[in-house]
Amino acid sequence: MTGLFALPCCLIDSLPLASEPIELNESIATVCYIVAGVLFILSLGGLSHQTTARRGNLLGFFGMGLAIVATIFGVMVGGFATMTVAIVPAAIIGAVLAARVPMTGMPELVAMLHSFVGLAAVLVGISSHLRPGIPVPESEQLIHQIEIFVGVFIGAVTFTGSIIAFLKLRGTISGRPLTLPGRHLLNLVAVGLSIGLGVWYCRIDSVVDGLNPLLLMTGIASLIGIHLVMAIGGADMPVVVSMLNSYSGWAASAAGFMLKNHLLIVTGALVGSSGAILSYIMCAAMNRSFISVILGGFGTAGKGEAAEVDGTVKEFTVADTVDLLNEAQTIVIVPGYGMAVAQAQHSLAQVVQILIERGKEVRFAIHPVAGRLPGHMNVLLAEANVPYDIVLEMDEINEDMSATDAILVIGANDIVNPAALEDPNSPIAGMPVVEVWTAKTCVVMKRGMATGYAGVENPLFYKDNTFMLFGDAKKNVDAILRELQH
Repeated sequence: MTGLFALPCCLIDSLPLASEPIELNESIATVCYIVAGVLFILSLGGLSHQTTARRGNLLGFFGMGLAIVATIFGVMVGGFATMTVAIVPAAIIGAVLAARVPMTGMPELVAMLHSFVGLAAVLVGISSHLRPGIPVPESEQLIHQIEIFVGVFIGAVTFTGSIIAFLKLRGTISGRPLTLPGRHLLNLVAVGLSIGLGVWYCRIDSVVDGLNPLLLMTGIASLIGIHLVMAIGGADMPVVVSMLNSYSGWAASAAGFMLKNHLLIVTGALVGSSGAILSYIMCAAMNRSFISVILGGFGTAGKGEAAEVDGTVKEFTVADTVDLLNEAQTIVIVPGYGMAVAQAQHSLAQVVQILIERGKEVRFAIHPVAGRLPGHMNVLLAEANVPYDIVLEMDEINEDMSATDAILVIGANDIVNPAALEDPNSPIAGMPVVEVWTAKTCVVMKRGMATGYAGVENPLFYKDNTFMLFGDAKKNVDAILRELQH
């Protein structure tokens, strides 16, 4: 979400600026930009932990508001009516979307908003080519052209890549990777053509003639964005969302260089670097390299045929699950996207409270890529007022699994798949997972036996100590809650 910091400034700064800004206003704007930049840094720091996330959001909100006001009143002369027409409807639409979107819809909403940042960078770049918003000395013309070209390239890749990510997350198109023959060569040729067009663009002095290579590159970059994300499969989509967040930041930073807006440069760099760091952390948690995710596409890890999954599924009832929870002393809950879809977190929080009051040790195990968005499960549990101190990351709790009496897997699939460790030919081979099968008893709540978002069969369901509780997670958790309350 931090990629959104940059969007309003992109659009505002693309409007006509004062030919001779009032010195006082410009100085005040500079001070406001510095304060806003500090607020953005503090905001990112606050978002790093659940207990300070609300404060981090508020700091970012105030920083963005300050940046918009400073730009309008400190840099622009005229155009206030245009800005009112642009900002007011956009603010209303944004507020309505934020209020109505369910948590299950947040990943695709974030992907769509990233596409807006990319599109803004493209439009600002083309606008700067046609009519620079600031005077550009002849000695800096080449640098300005490079800024435009790079900004439009990154923006176009971000725009179309985010659209594809939105469609995949929404389920409009398949989450399976599109692995075209020679896809790496295709990407390399496309990048080479873009570089060639960049050389051509920088050697043209005419605004009209220079538009041709710029638009051709925009089309090629758009195809690169589509192809890159189409080649990435379901298991890697949380990394893709984080990656596109980083791209949107670099696109905004490039727009800042075009417009000579220092706040936009700093903000874009903050978003770009933080998104890149998050992507790296998530890739490390999945035991995959960032390059393999971007270029390899999901489903290419195994070098042979994956092992066949067979066995007998053993079913549990709600009463069986309640008996297990009453007998167990140590309980671990592993939430997944199915819990988010069912909106079972609030009832689950009440179940956890009852168990804790009865002297049980209850903890949550969160996989770094659980759900469809980084931190998805943490936000859901925080929304249900689950205590932060019992919500642990996978690395913190995995070694305790073997000493756990009962594990509830609620709507998770790929992140608890033992094939990642047991089958070297599995598409997810090598990916660290929550080792729920090592516990004494594991209960998996699912609607049916369908595969997860990655499309990989899960041998966990056939383990001797695994029992399946089929049905809607919300209904099952509500039933468990009622039984425990009696």
